[in-house]
Amino acid sequence: MPFGRTLSVVGIHCAGEVCDVIVGGVLDVPGKNLYDKMMHFWAKADNLRNLLMNEPRGSSAMCLNLVIPPTNPKADAGFIIMEHEEYPPMSGANTIATATVLLETGMVPMQEPITNLTLETPAGLVHVTAECEAGKCKSAEFQNVPAFVFALDLEISVPGFDHPIKVDVVWGGMIYALVDAKSVGLDIESANGRQLVDLGERIKKAVQEQTDFVHPENPGIRGVSILQFTNGLKDVGSHKVALNTVVVSPGRLDRSPCGTGTCARMAVLHKRGQLAENETFHHTGIVETEFIGHIRGITKHLV
Repeated sequence: MPFGRTLSVVGIHCAGEVCDVIVGGVLDVPGKNLYDKMMHFWAKADNLRNLLMNEPRGSSAMCLNLVIPPTNPKADAGFIIMEHEEYPPMSGANTIATATVLLETGMVPMQEPITNLTLETPAGLVHVTAECEAGKCKSAEFQNVPAFVFALDLEISVPGFDHPIKVDVVWGGMIYALVDAKSVGLDIESANGRQLVDLGERIKKAVQEQTDFVHPENPGIRGVSILQFTNGLKDVGSHKVALNTVVVSPGRLDRSPCGTGTCARMAVLHKRGQLAENETFHHTGIVETEFIGHIRGITKHLV
Protein backbone atom coordinates (compact mmCIF):
# COMPACT_ATOMS: atom_id res chain seq x y z
CA MET A 1 0.00 0.00 0.00
CA PRO A 2 1.61 3.32 -1.00
CA PHE A 3 2.04 6.10 1.56
CA GLY A 4 1.55 9.71 0.58
CA ARG A 5 3.52 10.99 3.55
CA THR A 6 5.53 9.53 6.44
CA LEU A 7 5.94 11.34 9.75
CA SER A 8 7.82 10.18 12.83
CA VAL A 9 6.07 11.10 16.08
CA VAL A 10 7.06 10.14 19.63
CA GLY A 11 4.17 9.82 22.07
CA ILE A 12 4.84 11.39 25.47
CA HIS A 13 3.03 13.11 28.32
CA CYS A 14 4.19 15.56 30.98
CA ALA A 15 2.38 15.47 34.33
CA GLY A 16 -0.67 14.03 32.56
CA GLU A 17 -0.73 16.38 29.58
CA VAL A 18 -0.20 14.71 26.18
CA CYS A 19 2.68 16.52 24.44
CA ASP A 20 3.60 14.40 21.40
CA VAL A 21 6.77 15.34 19.50
CA ILE A 22 7.36 15.21 15.72
CA VAL A 23 10.97 14.15 15.16
CA GLY A 24 10.98 13.40 11.43
CA GLY A 25 9.23 13.88 8.11
CA VAL A 26 8.95 17.70 8.15
CA LEU A 27 11.37 19.99 6.31
CA ASP A 28 12.62 23.30 7.65
CA VAL A 29 10.77 26.48 6.62
CA PRO A 30 11.90 30.08 6.02
CA GLY A 31 12.28 32.49 8.93
CA LYS A 32 14.97 34.54 10.61
CA ASN A 33 13.94 33.18 14.03
CA LEU A 34 11.63 30.56 15.55
CA TYR A 35 8.79 33.04 15.87
CA ASP A 36 8.90 33.66 12.11
CA LYS A 37 9.00 29.92 11.45
CA MET A 38 6.03 29.39 13.78
CA MET A 39 4.06 32.03 11.88
CA HIS A 40 4.98 30.37 8.58
CA PHE A 41 3.48 27.08 9.76
CA TRP A 42 0.40 28.84 11.12
CA ALA A 43 -0.24 30.83 7.92
CA LYS A 44 1.04 28.52 5.18
CA ALA A 45 1.43 24.95 6.50
CA ASP A 46 -1.31 24.52 9.10
CA ASN A 47 -2.36 21.25 7.46
CA LEU A 48 0.32 19.50 9.56
CA ARG A 49 -1.37 20.52 12.81
CA ASN A 50 -4.80 19.55 11.48
CA LEU A 51 -3.51 16.21 10.24
CA LEU A 52 -2.00 15.11 13.54
CA MET A 53 -4.15 16.80 16.18
CA ASN A 54 -7.60 15.92 14.88
CA GLU A 55 -9.18 12.49 14.83
CA PRO A 56 -8.38 9.79 13.85
CA ARG A 57 -4.68 10.53 14.58
CA GLY A 58 -5.17 13.01 17.41
CA SER A 59 -7.72 14.20 19.94
CA SER A 60 -8.90 17.35 21.68
CA ALA A 61 -6.87 16.50 24.81
CA MET A 62 -3.36 16.93 23.45
CA CYS A 63 -0.59 19.25 22.35
CA LEU A 64 1.92 18.70 19.57
CA ASN A 65 5.55 19.77 19.17
CA LEU A 66 7.70 19.99 16.05
CA VAL A 67 11.47 19.68 16.39
CA ILE A 68 13.10 22.03 13.91
CA PRO A 69 16.64 23.37 13.37
CA PRO A 70 17.37 26.39 15.60
CA THR A 71 18.21 29.80 14.23
CA ASN A 72 20.18 30.80 17.33
CA PRO A 73 23.68 29.23 17.48
CA LYS A 74 23.38 28.97 21.28
CA ALA A 75 20.53 26.45 20.96
CA ASP A 76 20.86 22.68 20.69
CA ALA A 77 17.50 22.42 18.93
CA GLY A 78 14.42 24.43 18.15
CA PHE A 79 10.79 23.44 18.54
CA ILE A 80 7.36 24.82 17.70
CA ILE A 81 4.33 24.15 19.89
CA MET A 82 0.87 23.49 18.48
CA GLU A 83 -2.51 23.52 20.21
CA HIS A 84 -5.96 23.18 18.67
CA GLU A 85 -6.63 26.91 18.32
CA GLU A 86 -3.19 28.49 18.41
CA TYR A 87 0.58 28.12 18.21
CA PRO A 88 1.74 29.19 21.70
CA PRO A 89 5.10 31.00 21.80
CA MET A 90 6.15 28.91 24.82
CA SER A 91 4.90 26.01 26.94
CA GLY A 92 6.53 24.50 30.02
CA ALA A 93 5.05 21.01 29.83
CA ASN A 94 5.91 20.85 26.13
CA THR A 95 9.46 22.05 26.84
CA ILE A 96 9.95 19.22 29.34
CA ALA A 97 8.42 16.69 26.94
CA THR A 98 10.47 17.85 23.95
CA ALA A 99 13.73 17.88 25.93
CA THR A 100 12.98 14.35 27.16
CA VAL A 101 12.34 13.10 23.62
CA LEU A 102 15.47 14.78 22.25
CA LEU A 103 17.61 13.11 24.92
CA GLU A 104 15.98 9.68 25.01
CA THR A 105 16.03 9.32 21.20
CA GLY A 106 19.68 10.41 21.04
CA MET A 107 18.94 13.47 18.89
CA VAL A 108 20.80 15.45 21.55
CA PRO A 109 23.54 13.51 23.37
CA MET A 110 22.62 12.54 26.93
CA GLN A 111 25.16 13.05 29.71
CA GLU A 112 24.57 11.25 33.01
CA PRO A 113 23.76 12.21 35.68
CA ILE A 114 22.98 15.76 34.42
CA THR A 115 22.44 17.02 30.88
CA ASN A 116 22.22 20.72 30.15
CA LEU A 117 20.67 21.83 26.89
CA THR A 118 19.25 24.99 25.36
CA LEU A 119 16.09 25.01 23.27
CA GLU A 120 14.97 27.80 20.98
CA THR A 121 11.25 28.55 21.21
CA PRO A 122 9.22 31.24 19.42
CA ALA A 123 9.35 33.16 22.74
CA GLY A 124 13.13 32.93 23.03
CA LEU A 125 15.84 30.68 24.44
CA VAL A 126 14.91 28.29 27.25
CA HIS A 127 17.57 26.46 29.25
CA VAL A 128 16.84 22.91 30.41
CA THR A 129 18.60 20.79 33.05
CA ALA A 130 17.69 17.11 32.91
CA GLU A 131 18.49 14.50 35.54
CA CYS A 132 19.37 11.33 33.62
CA GLU A 133 19.99 7.71 34.55
CA ALA A 134 20.30 4.51 32.48
CA GLY A 135 19.37 6.32 29.28
CA LYS A 136 16.20 7.87 30.69
CA CYS A 137 15.24 11.34 31.90
CA LYS A 138 14.18 11.09 35.52
CA SER A 139 13.23 14.76 35.85
CA ALA A 140 13.74 18.06 34.06
CA GLU A 141 13.69 21.72 34.95
CA PHE A 142 13.71 24.74 32.68
CA GLN A 143 14.56 28.42 33.00
CA ASN A 144 11.74 30.23 31.26
CA VAL A 145 11.76 33.51 29.39
CA PRO A 146 11.08 36.39 31.82
CA ALA A 147 7.50 36.57 33.11
CA PHE A 148 5.83 39.86 33.97
CA VAL A 149 2.49 41.37 34.96
CA PHE A 150 0.52 43.57 32.57
CA ALA A 151 -2.30 44.40 35.02
CA LEU A 152 -3.66 43.38 38.43
CA ASP A 153 -7.32 43.35 39.45
CA LEU A 154 -8.54 44.50 36.05
CA GLU A 155 -12.33 44.71 36.10
CA ILE A 156 -14.02 42.91 33.22
CA SER A 157 -17.73 42.84 32.39
CA VAL A 158 -18.80 39.25 31.77
CA PRO A 159 -22.24 38.20 30.50
CA GLY A 160 -24.24 36.51 33.26
CA PHE A 161 -22.65 38.47 36.10
CA ASP A 162 -24.16 41.59 37.66
CA HIS A 163 -20.74 42.78 38.82
CA PRO A 164 -17.30 43.04 37.19
CA ILE A 165 -14.95 40.06 37.41
CA LYS A 166 -11.41 40.87 38.52
CA VAL A 167 -8.62 39.38 36.42
CA ASP A 168 -4.83 39.63 36.41
CA VAL A 169 -3.20 39.75 32.97
CA VAL A 170 0.27 38.24 32.86
CA TRP A 171 2.93 37.09 30.41
CA GLY A 172 4.48 33.74 31.31
CA GLY A 173 5.29 32.56 27.78
CA MET A 174 1.68 33.12 26.70
CA ILE A 175 -0.57 36.04 27.69
CA TYR A 176 -2.75 34.79 30.55
CA ALA A 177 -5.86 35.97 32.31
CA LEU A 178 -5.80 34.77 35.94
CA VAL A 179 -9.08 34.53 37.86
CA ASP A 180 -9.71 33.50 41.47
CA ALA A 181 -12.09 30.54 41.08
CA LYS A 182 -13.94 31.32 44.31
CA SER A 183 -14.64 34.85 43.09
CA VAL A 184 -16.90 33.32 40.44
CA GLY A 185 -18.39 30.72 42.77
CA LEU A 186 -16.42 27.66 41.71
CA ASP A 187 -14.05 25.19 43.35
CA ILE A 188 -11.14 23.77 41.37
CA GLU A 189 -11.98 20.09 41.20
CA SER A 190 -12.63 17.57 38.43
CA ALA A 191 -16.34 17.38 39.20
CA ASN A 192 -16.63 21.03 38.16
CA GLY A 193 -14.67 20.54 34.93
CA ARG A 194 -17.46 21.45 32.51
CA GLN A 195 -18.41 24.56 34.49
CA LEU A 196 -14.77 25.66 34.74
CA VAL A 197 -14.30 25.26 30.98
CA ASP A 198 -17.55 27.00 30.01
CA LEU A 199 -17.04 29.93 32.36
CA GLY A 200 -13.33 30.17 31.60
CA GLU A 201 -14.02 30.47 27.87
CA ARG A 202 -16.70 33.09 28.53
CA ILE A 203 -14.41 35.20 30.74
CA LYS A 204 -11.52 34.89 28.29
CA LYS A 205 -13.72 36.07 25.42
CA ALA A 206 -14.79 39.09 27.49
CA VAL A 207 -11.16 39.91 28.31
CA GLN A 208 -10.22 39.65 24.62
CA GLU A 209 -13.05 42.01 23.65
CA GLN A 210 -12.23 44.60 26.32
CA THR A 211 -8.41 44.63 26.28
CA ASP A 212 -5.53 44.47 23.81
CA PHE A 213 -2.26 43.80 25.61
CA VAL A 214 0.86 43.64 23.43
CA HIS A 215 4.21 42.07 24.29
CA PRO A 216 6.71 44.96 24.55
CA GLU A 217 9.48 43.10 22.71
CA ASN A 218 7.38 41.36 20.05
CA PRO A 219 4.30 43.24 18.85
CA GLY A 220 3.18 40.11 17.01
CA ILE A 221 2.29 38.59 20.37
CA ARG A 222 -0.87 40.34 21.47
CA GLY A 223 -4.06 39.60 23.33
CA VAL A 224 -4.99 37.14 26.06
CA SER A 225 -5.22 33.63 24.62
CA ILE A 226 -5.48 31.44 27.72
CA LEU A 227 -7.10 31.55 31.17
CA GLN A 228 -6.02 30.17 34.52
CA PHE A 229 -8.31 29.65 37.50
CA THR A 230 -6.42 30.02 40.79
CA ASN A 231 -7.11 29.42 44.45
CA GLY A 232 -5.58 30.83 47.60
CA LEU A 233 -1.91 30.58 48.46
CA LYS A 234 -0.94 28.36 51.41
CA ASP A 235 2.27 28.70 53.41
CA VAL A 236 3.34 25.28 54.71
CA GLY A 237 6.60 26.48 56.25
CA SER A 238 9.25 25.12 53.91
CA HIS A 239 7.43 26.30 50.79
CA LYS A 240 4.21 27.77 49.43
CA VAL A 241 1.46 25.80 47.70
CA ALA A 242 -1.44 26.61 45.39
CA LEU A 243 -3.93 24.76 43.21
CA ASN A 244 -4.82 25.85 39.67
CA THR A 245 -6.38 24.73 36.45
CA VAL A 246 -5.87 26.20 33.00
CA VAL A 247 -8.63 26.35 30.38
CA VAL A 248 -7.30 25.50 26.91
CA SER A 249 -9.40 26.39 23.88
CA PRO A 250 -11.64 25.22 22.33
CA GLY A 251 -12.77 23.80 25.65
CA ARG A 252 -10.74 21.56 27.95
CA LEU A 253 -8.61 21.66 31.08
CA ASP A 254 -4.82 21.29 31.00
CA ARG A 255 -4.06 18.01 32.74
CA SER A 256 -0.67 19.29 33.90
CA PRO A 257 -0.17 22.12 36.43
CA CYS A 258 0.91 24.20 33.38
CA GLY A 259 4.49 25.43 33.17
CA THR A 260 3.96 28.88 31.66
CA GLY A 261 0.89 29.22 33.89
CA THR A 262 3.07 28.46 36.91
CA CYS A 263 5.50 31.18 35.82
CA ALA A 264 2.61 33.60 35.33
CA ARG A 265 1.27 32.82 38.80
CA MET A 266 4.69 33.33 40.38
CA ALA A 267 4.98 36.72 38.65
CA VAL A 268 1.64 37.77 40.16
CA LEU A 269 2.54 36.46 43.61
CA HIS A 270 5.86 38.33 43.49
CA LYS A 271 4.15 41.52 42.33
CA ARG A 272 1.78 41.24 45.29
CA GLY A 273 4.65 40.64 47.73
CA GLN A 274 3.56 37.05 48.42
CA LEU A 275 6.51 35.17 46.88
CA ALA A 276 10.15 36.19 47.24
CA GLU A 277 13.09 35.43 44.99
CA ASN A 278 14.28 31.82 45.39
CA GLU A 279 11.27 30.94 47.55
CA THR A 280 9.95 27.51 46.56
CA PHE A 281 6.46 27.33 45.07
CA HIS A 282 4.53 24.06 44.57
CA HIS A 283 1.81 24.37 41.93
CA THR A 284 -0.76 21.57 41.70
CA GLY A 285 -3.02 20.86 38.73
CA ILE A 286 -6.50 19.42 38.31
CA VAL A 287 -5.29 15.77 38.31
CA GLU A 288 -3.05 16.43 41.37
CA THR A 289 0.29 16.38 39.53
CA GLU A 290 2.74 19.06 40.62
CA PHE A 291 5.30 21.48 39.22
CA ILE A 292 7.85 23.07 41.55
CA GLY A 293 9.15 26.51 40.73
CA HIS A 294 11.00 29.50 42.08
CA ILE A 295 11.89 32.99 40.91
CA ARG A 296 15.56 32.92 39.88
CA GLY A 297 15.96 36.68 39.69
CA ILE A 298 14.50 40.00 38.63
CA THR A 299 15.24 41.47 35.20
CA LYS A 300 14.49 44.89 33.72
CA HIS A 301 10.93 46.19 33.75
CA LEU A 302 9.32 45.48 30.39
CA VAL A 303 5.99 47.23 30.96
